[in-house]
Amino acid sequence: MADSLMTTYQRLPVAFERGEGAWLWDTEGNRYLDSVTGVAVCGLGHAHPEIAKALCDQASSLLHTSNLYRIPLQEQLGERLRLCSLAAMEKAFFANSGAEANEAAIKIARLYGNKREIKNPAIIVMEQSFHGRTLATLSATGSRKVQAGFDPLVQGFIRVPYDNIEAIEEIAQHQKNVVAVLVEPVQGEGGVNVPASDYLNRIREICDQHQWLMMLDEIQTGIGRSGKLFAHQHNSILPDVMTLAKGLGNGMPIGACLAQGKAAEVLAPGNHGSTFGGNPLACRVAMTVLDIVESQQLADRAAKLGERFQSEFIAKLADLPGVTSIRSKGLMIGIELDRPCGELVGKALEQKLLINVTAGNVIRLLPPMIISDDECKLIIDKVSALVADFL
Repeated sequence: MADSLMTTYQRLPVAFERGEGAWLWDTEGNRYLDSVTGVAVCGLGHAHPEIAKALCDQASSLLHTSNLYRIPLQEQLGERLRLCSLAAMEKAFFANSGAEANEAAIKIARLYGNKREIKNPAIIVMEQSFHGRTLATLSATGSRKVQAGFDPLVQGFIRVPYDNIEAIEEIAQHQKNVVAVLVEPVQGEGGVNVPASDYLNRIREICDQHQWLMMLDEIQTGIGRSGKLFAHQHNSILPDVMTLAKGLGNGMPIGACLAQGKAAEVLAPGNHGSTFGGNPLACRVAMTVLDIVESQQLADRAAKLGERFQSEFIAKLADLPGVTSIRSKGLMIGIELDRPCGELVGKALEQKLLINVTAGNVIRLLPPMIISDDECKLIIDKVSALVADFL
């Protein structure tokens, strides 16, 4: 049956049929501990009873009407996200994915520049970044592997090294058509790259100085995973545009582009749209996700668990030849080796553990925020043993 699918994925030889919390069961009845969670999507784990109830209740009432009409649940979710950001992010556009949310952000930046009569408006983006696989978002992405074969790429992006303020300042001195900076607070696909503690603050200052939009891709870092509801809250700053997806729906496809200030009024009727974006089902689930994350203080839980993962991995692995870096931000954990280690994904699967390798040589762990202390220990022990045996 797999022959009927396009070969866009290199799938592992396992198929899952049910899940509960941090665990998945395959079609043969084997149980696996999930420290990938659908690539940072299922932050509340699998088959969460409150989310399941919200899905069933809404599905029995109304799934879809389209954005030709008011959607009260969409309005409620927009207001909820505004309040989550301390009433600062003023407007929301809802889509179906992170790539679509970033498309909206890119279009906001282009319109913002054109309305200021800036010829060929450009957006500063980062090397090793990942913003999606649509033509515009892969053009913004800092990976030739992702872009390969899709030339000509969309123009209007200026690339600089991540965590390098001097490179942005240099561009500010010489290029007059820049209108925005698009950056991830932590680079996920790029290898769990955590910047200097003041990096986002300095970007905010530069954007203010030059009237650029500061646009944060919080698709992977948002909804508690970084140890705050939104990762930029670690820096006590506010972006002009913020994109969300992944954890917002806990498996239900939804994306959001939030804006405030000068960026919030750029889009007008007819400028942008989505057939399915912000439908009642997706918004009902997202509201439930926010209820759970806030009521159970899961962002704080993610921060504490992240500190535990980092400290214990350092204790177990830092002295091993071949381990070059151990870094984390909340429940985004990266263990960088001095060699390609993609084969560890298969070795972990044999041990009934799901892990991910990104950037070729970085073991990336994205466990759910509801993980128990015992499950946390099990991941640490299994991954440490795998790395030690591999090296």
